[in-house]
Amino acid sequence: MSTNRFPALGQRLRKISKYLILFSFCFILAIGCNSQNKSDTNPIDSNRISVGTTLKPRTLDPADNYELAGLNIIYNVAESLYTYEVGTTNIKPLLATAMPTIDKAGLTYTIPLRTGVTFHDGAAFNAKAMKFSLQRFIDNGGKPSFLLGDVIKSVEVTGEYELKITLKQPFAAFPALLAFPGACAVSPQAYKIGAGAFNPNKLIGTGRYKLNQFKSDSISLDRNSNYWGEAPANQGINLQVYGGNSANLFNSFETKAVDVAYQSLDPQQIESLLEQKTEHKVIEGSGTVVNYLVLNLQQKPLNQPEVRQAIAASINRGLINERVLKGQAEPIYSLVPTAFDTYEPTFKKLYGEANTAKAKELLTKAGYSAQNPAVVEIWYPSGSITRGIVAETIKAYGSSELGGIIQFVPKSVESASFLAISVKEYILLL
Repeated sequence: MSTNRFPALGQRLRKISKYLILFSFCFILAIGCNSQNKSDTNPIDSNRISVGTTLKPRTLDPADNYELAGLNIIYNVAESLYTYEVGTTNIKPLLATAMPTIDKAGLTYTIPLRTGVTFHDGAAFNAKAMKFSLQRFIDNGGKPSFLLGDVIKSVEVTGEYELKITLKQPFAAFPALLAFPGACAVSPQAYKIGAGAFNPNKLIGTGRYKLNQFKSDSISLDRNSNYWGEAPANQGINLQVYGGNSANLFNSFETKAVDVAYQSLDPQQIESLLEQKTEHKVIEGSGTVVNYLVLNLQQKPLNQPEVRQAIAASINRGLINERVLKGQAEPIYSLVPTAFDTYEPTFKKLYGEANTAKAKELLTKAGYSAQNPAVVEIWYPSGSITRGIVAETIKAYGSSELGGIIQFVPKSVESASFLAISVKEYILLL
């Protein structure tokens, strides 16, 4: 349930994140490829799909985007060398025409590229453009740059439609990194290579949709009539951003102001939709989103290992899932989601589940008692009802099961200040 700032663990988490980020962003792909008659629910334009979301993209620049909100847009407007078969973890070629040829040392990857592809601004896609895009991803120093920068030694053009990538050391999962949406091809006419040279408000790729408009509360994608592959069955997507307000998203879906509600409704709202016998269609599926606590090692009492270990031992994931998440989640004991084959319940092996006896033992060893409790503040964004309930549940469970030896103090903070404050305070609930 925690991360820390020790360099060794930090390096391991960076490696893990390379797997965590390899999500199959299949939601918008699904609605982009399937024809639906929306004339009875969207009379304004039945040829476009309207989507409601609470997630607001910070940037649309692939070289600086590391968040789901922006990556969902990038996935549909731009294309990477490889992608995932929808609903699976199987990688297949996209802008590449075949899986890479790898030398015996496992260092050199030769990749054949697709011909007849153009960017939305008319520029031609070829090996030079792909090299430019990968080099820009690394050199501009954006948030996800380490994904490729830590692995790639060089990128060379060995033919008009052939690329050779040499790695610093063998890395078997490298093709999966090339399927990361941010490692996509962008038009050399529209972008520059240089530290911090980002274009947050535009996106010019080769995808089946092209960006029409990007505002703070709405995004529109139009069908790319010159797309090299199978075109979407609709004319475009209108994305309405509700700025973290799940109530507005829920109401908009209920009143048919949007066709699709995605990322994110609260568990209570989802439960309500599941119970309704209406024309609404609820699509359920396993996910790769992980909710976790982040502990600040620089603040007392979390600077004591025993306190951090006690928190890890005392967390009752099953209770949180049942009471707060309405059974819609799955207890997890690692930062790696259970959807991945590499998942191991590491924390359960180390600390158990709701192991209050172990938690008390650790806190006593650290010098705390009911008369001298460890006081830990839990910060969460004020706009998240669910995280607030999680914080209160942890507080109540700690009070009833740990005999007052530790006190959790929930505290909300405005979302805009959440990340800035969290680095200074005790606990961050994500």
